[in-house]
Amino acid sequence: MSHASSSFIAKSTIKAADLEHRRKINFNISKYNAVVPQGKLQFSDVSLAREKAKNAKWRALENLDKYLEEFEKRISLRGAKVIWAETAEDALKEIGRICKAKGCKTIVKSKSMVTEEIHLNEYLETIGVESVETDLGEYIQQLDGEPPYHIVTPAMHKSKEDVAKLFAEKLGVQPGLTPEQLTLVARQKLREKYVQAEIGITGANFIVADIGGIAVTENEGNARLSCAWPKTHIAITGIEKVIPSMNDLALFWPLLATFGTGQQVTVYNSIISGPRQQGESDGPDEMYVILLDNGRTNLLANPREREALYCIRCGACLNACPVYKNIGGHSYETTYSGPIGSVITPHLKDMGDYKHLSYASSLCGNCTEVCAVKINLHELLLENRHEAVEQGISTFAERAAWKVWKRASLNRGMMNMGSGNLKNWVVNKVFKGWTTHRSNLDFSQKTFNEMWKEQEGK
Repeated sequence: MSHASSSFIAKSTIKAADLEHRRKINFNISKYNAVVPQGKLQFSDVSLAREKAKNAKWRALENLDKYLEEFEKRISLRGAKVIWAETAEDALKEIGRICKAKGCKTIVKSKSMVTEEIHLNEYLETIGVESVETDLGEYIQQLDGEPPYHIVTPAMHKSKEDVAKLFAEKLGVQPGLTPEQLTLVARQKLREKYVQAEIGITGANFIVADIGGIAVTENEGNARLSCAWPKTHIAITGIEKVIPSMNDLALFWPLLATFGTGQQVTVYNSIISGPRQQGESDGPDEMYVILLDNGRTNLLANPREREALYCIRCGACLNACPVYKNIGGHSYETTYSGPIGSVITPHLKDMGDYKHLSYASSLCGNCTEVCAVKINLHELLLENRHEAVEQGISTFAERAAWKVWKRASLNRGMMNMGSGNLKNWVVNKVFKGWTTHRSNLDFSQKTFNEMWKEQEGK
């Protein structure tokens, strides 16, 4: 058992029994569940909209090299510099080089899961650069020294009382402030950082190939400030975020808003296609776009798992997953949690270390049912399990147990052998893995085959 697996089991066991945690997350997810049906009303046929979005992502991924090169060509013509990063280390090295060249001391950063993936804040701290999260949820998590809990809602596991207590401890404000007052405190603190920062860093919700732009969607305006106020803007994004055309945004923006937060469309939607141009009053002097692989081509090369790259990071599968709702986001100990994280993490990192995530599922199919782009998530989880076995990433005891089970299952005489009590003893006492977190199995005293023969004999 890998360290990641044993740590996951320990943390998920503790969190699953934490009733207060369950109350908080179920309260917040209930708010989400109440508004998503309202957001879906904007689509005359929401299933067809999801299917069209899936087809658009299929075209993009099947021609990924073409669209990425088109994007690079077009955004470069407007003065942006495109950097290709094969690994997280490559991306960090390039960001460090830019920081050194600009004499950077402070960075403001908009919400970005890719920067969490490469552990950017930790790296910047090692080179003496202050990195400030400007999304309110991310800012709360940074103050508390925690990673994001959820892809879309980083502080979903915190109540307003938790946030008020945190602000009082970390920022010295009065305890017991209302959510409105807490937001104003954060706004004041962050506005000071926008003015000080030499560099702003954002992610990208979509890479728009035909116009050479990145599309950013948000509700607070912090991404706009992060990319427009500092003199240098760095956008870092995974290569899978590409979409063929600007016209596709008319479908993807409402889908992302509805399935992410229940809105018809988010408050701020921006297309950034380069640094400030001649005659323009706003925007940075320089813009860099870092296109990150970091294991994504492993998925791209896998025809059965490739559709996991269609994900638009709406977080709907997390909100629907009964496992996630009980163990929470931090138990996974990965950047991407929930069903989509369980699918992609073993390919982005290491199957041997993270194959256990593919078993953190009831296979109920609810994740597939709610996916904005109809990714067959529960089938991909099964495919991960299959690939782990095919690669030989399993213990001898596990392989032996399944071999015996298969042999018995294909042999009627062996299935009928022994009483129900004997079978109960073998499964519940010998193969203890089944009952570690489950109640004992209780086999019938006779198999259906035996009972059928008796009935036919009568």
